[in-house]
This record gives sequence, structure tokens and C-alpha cells, in this order.
Amino acid sequence: MTNKSKLVVLVAVMASLLEIIDSSIVNVALPTMMGNLGATLEDISMVVTGYAIDNAIILPVSAWLGGRVGRRKYFIGCIGLFTATSVACGFAPNLYTLIFFRILQGLAGGALLPTSQTLIYEQFPKEKAGTAGAIFGMSVMIGPTLGPTLGGWLTDTFGWRSIFNVNLPLGILAIIIGLMAVENPPFAMGNKGEKKPFDIWGLVFLVAGIGCLQYMLERGESNDWFDSKLIVACGIVTLVSLPLFVWWETKVKAPIMNVRLFLDGVVANGAALQALLGFFLYGLVFILPVFVGQTFHYDATQTGMLFIPGSICTALMMPFIGKALGKGVNPKLLISIGFLGVMTSAFMFTLLSPQSSKADVLMGLYVRGFAMAFLFVPINSSILSQFSGMQMGEVSGILNLFRQIGGSIGIAFIGTMLTKTGKQHYADMAPHVTLLDFNTLSAYNGAMSSQKLSTSMGMATKAELAIRSIYGRVQAQVFMLSFREIMFIIMFVMVFAFVPLYLLKFKKKVVAVADSH
Repeated sequence: MTNKSKLVVLVAVMASLLEIIDSSIVNVALPTMMGNLGATLEDISMVVTGYAIDNAIILPVSAWLGGRVGRRKYFIGCIGLFTATSVACGFAPNLYTLIFFRILQGLAGGALLPTSQTLIYEQFPKEKAGTAGAIFGMSVMIGPTLGPTLGGWLTDTFGWRSIFNVNLPLGILAIIIGLMAVENPPFAMGNKGEKKPFDIWGLVFLVAGIGCLQYMLERGESNDWFDSKLIVACGIVTLVSLPLFVWWETKVKAPIMNVRLFLDGVVANGAALQALLGFFLYGLVFILPVFVGQTFHYDATQTGMLFIPGSICTALMMPFIGKALGKGVNPKLLISIGFLGVMTSAFMFTLLSPQSSKADVLMGLYVRGFAMAFLFVPINSSILSQFSGMQMGEVSGILNLFRQIGGSIGIAFIGTMLTKTGKQHYADMAPHVTLLDFNTLSAYNGAMSSQKLSTSMGMATKAELAIRSIYGRVQAQVFMLSFREIMFIIMFVMVFAFVPLYLLKFKKKVVAVADSH
């Protein structure tokens, strides 16, 4: 690898880290931002939702945009726009300005991930696709872990605006390296003199379909799903726009997205695997912090630190997985081990209880981290190694889009299940929590005897505090039952990964390359 290729890999990793970290760094700062900006939770959540929606919209068309304006100009321009809008978010005087610049930041950031992935893979020959996958995979896996941890520390130490302003020096450095190293490939020089018609209707259908789908997944639970007219409207627009988008893209001469790629079983089954990977990855990152928050009373920084050892395990395993692919190990075998690993991890989490220790949680996260290395590198490398040129960028955008949509589905599903199963478990348990029950009476008397300072401090009567104590214990048990039930469901959903994995048939010429690794 030449020095220029090393610089390309470096700037691609930096750009992907900037985007991934920023997608999660804001979450832990939302309460502080609410107080500082005088916003409600529903209002401030648009800072996250707007970013996610624009990310999803731009992912599938990033290759087309790069080819139209020139990939070098597009990539460096997106880093510049991402950096500038980050600083604008940091200096935003009010909520609406913050949301506006956060949306622009999402548009720029959504282009960085697939373009970075393509740049990294292009620096390696196909027989070393596993190495490229390991490099990109480490940035993708480390990013979601660093985001909440870094966000919590920056917010507590320097205030919430620092989580945006920290991107300025990193963005400038990435731009300088990009100007030095990134060049336009022949297929993405920009359409100089070549006037292709702009696919305006394709863009309209895509923005409407993906945007409304992402909004519905992001805000459905907080808006009571289809009890909300807005969610119903988004559902209708999604059901109409996405089929129209697919139909239109097969008819137009210069489509913004090559939907015919889905006719290739490699792409279709690879997208399904990525969606299931996103479902597990983001779903677990959503529910596990709730568990450790209720059980261990961890704050955001402590929760983020809890995920770091497992992510380090993933990062350490990825080079070995890349070498295994290079030596000709069947990627489907590695992917099978990975999905069996995440199912084992989910099963280990079903064994947790309010009496579980930190070591119990860490053990499950270690297994998860070990398994994720067997998934991310083989799935991306085995699929992207079969394409080149413009198609590689298009397939990269599709894979990243489906991982993000799968993650949004996972978060929406788990949030809904927590509410639904929580209500049901509470209804089932409440009739048995009565002073006529011996265990409840013992807990009540124990709580009464332990509240020595309640009356003197004017907090509440002993009886009131005892009832609150019992209610808190009931809620903890209700959450624990829901948590275990959801983990069993996640484990069951992962079983379906073996269907697209079985159907995944590599092309003969690509298998020959893979077998010669």
C-alpha cells in the first residue's frame, strides 16, 4: 500500500467516525439541552430525529451524487459542510436554529459513511477485502460506543455545546488530508459537459418514502403509533412513495438509485443480513442502558464505559477475521458463527436479574463483541468484493441504509414492547401485591421500620414511603420481566438470519477470488 493509499484510509476512517459518533453523542446531552434551551422532550428529540431522517435519505443516493459532481469534491465538500454545521449547532441561539443546522449536518453526514467505506475497499485488492472490512468495521463498531461516553464527559465538563464544537479541529484535519490524498476515479469524475437529466421525481419519492418511514420509526412510540394522525399520514406516504420510487427508477433513463441491484440475490440477501445486524446492534444499545440505569443506577458516562470492553474485543477480533477471509475461509461459516454468538449473548441477557452483578453484564457484552466481529467484516467484505466502480458505492449505500433502517426498527420495536409488556406484567402482578399477602406484608413492615427520618424531615409519612418502596420494587420486577421477554424475542428474530444466509449465493468468478485469498 502506498503512502497516499494510507492517507486515503486514514481520512475515510476519520470521516466515518465523525458521522457515527455524532449520531449517538447527542443523546446523553438531551436533558441538559432541554433545560438550557427551555424545550420539551418532544421538541428536543427532533435534534436526533432530524439527523437520523436525513442520514437515511442520503445513504442510497450518495454514490449517484458523487458520480454527478465528482467524488473528491463531494466527499471533501460533505466533510466541510458537516464541520461547518457542527460548529453552527454549537453556537445555535435557540432550538429551531439548532434543529435546522442539525438537519443539514445529517445530510452531510449521511454521505460520509458509504463514501468512506468505498474509499477504504478501493485501496485494497479484492483478495484483501477482509482487511479492508476489518479497518472500516472497527470505526463503525467503536463509534456507537464512544458517542455516549464522549458526549457524557464533554457535557458534564464543558457543557452541551462542546459535543458539536469538538468536530471543528477533527473536520479541518480531515479536509486537509482529503485534499492531499483523495482523487476522482474514472467513473466518478463529475459530469463535465455530459448533461444527464436530473431525476427530480425519483428524489421526491425517495425523500417522501424514506423520510416518512424513518420519522414513523423514530417517533412512533412517543406518538402512540397509529393513534396519531401524523404517524398514520407518514405510514400512508411511505406505502405510496416507496413502491412509486421503485417503479419510477426502473423506467427513468438516469435513475438516482440503481434499484435493479436488488434483483441480484447477493445484494438482496446482504441487505437483509445488514437489517438484522442493525436490529440487534442498535436494539441492544437502546435497552441495555435502561437495564443498568435501573439496576446499577449508572449515569450516561458509566453506561458508555460499560460498553467499551466489548467493543475493544470486537476491534481486536476484526483483524483475525479479515485474515481468515484472506486465507479462504468461507464467509458464510464466519457469519453463521457470528449470528450464533449474538443469539448466545441475547440468551445470557435473559438470565440477568436485579441481583446480577456488573460482571454478569460484561460477560454478555464480551460474547456480543466477539460475535459482532464475525458479522460485520464477512458480510461487508464478501458482498462488496463482488462489485467494483460505481456499483460498489451504490451497494455500500444500500447496505448502510438497511443497517440503519434495521436499527430504527429494532429501537421502535423494543420501545413499543417495553411499554406494552410493562403494562401487561403490571396488570398481572398488581392484584397479588396486597397486605393480605404474607410477602407483601413483610416488605411493608420492613420498609416502615427503616424509615426513621421520614417524619422529622417532612418528606412523607412512614406508610407513604413504605408504599412507594413496594411500588418501586414492583416496577423493577415489571421491567425485569419485560427485559427478559424482549431478549427472548431478539434471540428468536436472529434465527431468521439463517434464511438469507442460506440463500446467499456468490458469483462463480467472485468465489474463485475469495477461494484464492
